[in-house]
Amino acid sequence: MNKNIKIGFFGTPEYAVMTLEKLKQAGFDIVFVVTMPDRPQGRKMIITPPPAKVWALANSVPVYQPEKLKDSTFAEDLNKHDCDVFVVIAYGKIIPDSILNIPKSKSLNIHGSLLPKLRGSCPIETAILNDEKNTGVTIIRMDAEMDHGPIVAQKEVIVEPWPPIADMLGNAIVNTGADLLVSVLPDWIAGKLTEKEQDHSLATYTTMIKKEDGLIDLNNDPYKNYLKIQAYNGWPSAFFFIRKENKDIRIKITKASFKDGVLIIEKVIPEGKKEIDYKDLLN
Repeated sequence: MNKNIKIGFFGTPEYAVMTLEKLKQAGFDIVFVVTMPDRPQGRKMIITPPPAKVWALANSVPVYQPEKLKDSTFAEDLNKHDCDVFVVIAYGKIIPDSILNIPKSKSLNIHGSLLPKLRGSCPIETAILNDEKNTGVTIIRMDAEMDHGPIVAQKEVIVEPWPPIADMLGNAIVNTGADLLVSVLPDWIAGKLTEKEQDHSLATYTTMIKKEDGLIDLNNDPYKNYLKIQAYNGWPSAFFFIRKENKDIRIKITKASFKDGVLIIEKVIPEGKKEIDYKDLLN
């Protein structure tokens, strides 16, 4: 019975909440959530709890928000829960072996690519940027290296039309990954699954996305610009500058399309203003 399987969960954003909901609906016992500390957000820098903490409190699940994971007392606290397995998705910190190996069945991670391709923190955005339609989700047993552990399960995810915005691809991958995790967890705990070593010679890596990466030159290749707009939809957003009254005005692109080799910008947000049609900006 799933309710007899005790899970310690590590995750932070909405993707973590989606996974928690799937695990809850499947009847697993989520005994704690480890998530990032509350951080200031928005223009007013209001201290805001991460989505995983909000979910945990609403579901009466204990929450840990350590600044550092190598604190020996933190590992001791987790050990007391006697978990069968730890589940990790989009947590935000590197977890040391001393924690990964606490549960009887170790720690499993849901990663948003077909490993060993696109190891790193932003596989979803990178798949779009690289125009890699053949992407998917992998569940690995975690080891000390980033996205390096052996594969437990893997599934391709196809999203049409391509390229989607990052949230659309991310939601499809996380939903698929959470369903896959739910389906394999009982056999993993029972020792019925055989893990498979990754072919490390085929590994590719993502790079951390920075705010300035969203800058585009409208004179560049229109399809590459479109991939960038789709990948960076939300954050950091694709943007360009226009010159007005001896001042550079930042223009954020919020919606675009691509047809017959032409990039069509549809919606933009001029700096300090509300969203408008691109044609109104031109006028």
